[in-house]
Amino acid sequence: MAATGTKSVLFVCLGNICRSPIAEAVFRKMATDAGVVDKWRIDSAATSTYEIGNPPDHRGQACMKSHGVSMKHVARQVTKDDFMSFDYILCMDENNLSELNRKAKLVKNHHSKIELLGSYDPQKQLIIEDPYYGSDKDFEKVYEQCVRCCKAFLEMNS
Repeated sequence: MAATGTKSVLFVCLGNICRSPIAEAVFRKMATDAGVVDKWRIDSAATSTYEIGNPPDHRGQACMKSHGVSMKHVARQVTKDDFMSFDYILCMDENNLSELNRKAKLVKNHHSKIELLGSYDPQKQLIIEDPYYGSDKDFEKVYEQCVRCCKAFLEMNS
């Protein structure tokens, strides 16, 4: 379990190489800039096994670099322990949400709050679309959505 006074958030998407590592990096930078990063446990994971062990997509890395956000992550799949140890599990779309809720049912007494990251978007864009088959512009859109959502989420939890 996390130490007292520590909050935790796990960002989740299908493969853990595009959307969730971007959200993780954006949130970590915001928490760092706000001086509260030591109060948070921040990670990201996948619902699938497709990309386990891989680094974030190069287009996502380029997008983050252009915004001065550092990103170091190796893709992993959500584990049963995640449902016990994270306060919040924030995912990107309805498929992630139904898969996480299905997996959570297999974990007795899990306490994670499973939500769409987009539910925090002040612009009410609930779904953060997968940019994998898209262009650099799609990664930029994911970045912007993550910035809005992570800012609102951090404000609600500070």
